[in-house]
Amino acid sequence: MKILGIDPGYGIVGFGIIEKDNFGIRVVDYGAVTTPKEMPLVERLLVIEQSFQQILEEYQPDEIAIEELFFFRNYTTVIPVAESRGVILTTCYKYCKNVFEYTPLQIKQALTGNGRADKKQVQFMVQHTLGLASVPKPDDTADALAVAITHSQINPLFR
Repeated sequence: MKILGIDPGYGIVGFGIIEKDNFGIRVVDYGAVTTPKEMPLVERLLVIEQSFQQILEEYQPDEIAIEELFFFRNYTTVIPVAESRGVILTTCYKYCKNVFEYTPLQIKQALTGNGRADKKQVQFMVQHTLGLASVPKPDDTADALAVAITHSQINPLFR
């Protein structure tokens, strides 16, 4: 089972692909889609859509997991992130009907056993679970891999 995990944003969108089978979990690839801040939002959204079309065509995931939005203190950021997330969800759903959403609390709980874990704890567990030499950078890629790992642990098909 190939799972695409996504950490939504509009400046940086992290993605991570893992494969889970009876022998465990292994990382397939990870990275980030970036858009320049001087680019108009609508063009940034188009870049994100086109990038995810390429990722979906190349890796053909069986299931997709995306982090849900949490309450932002910065109101100027929340709307563009929500718009980007909408583009990502729609694009993904066109390619794969198996799209799942997880809250930050669920992700932290699944990886560390503590829903209030900090970012470093989650990153350590991503590195440890996938047997990586270092924590993936930028942080958004580690977060995306955390979403994919969470899905592999929570989804009833994998139990």
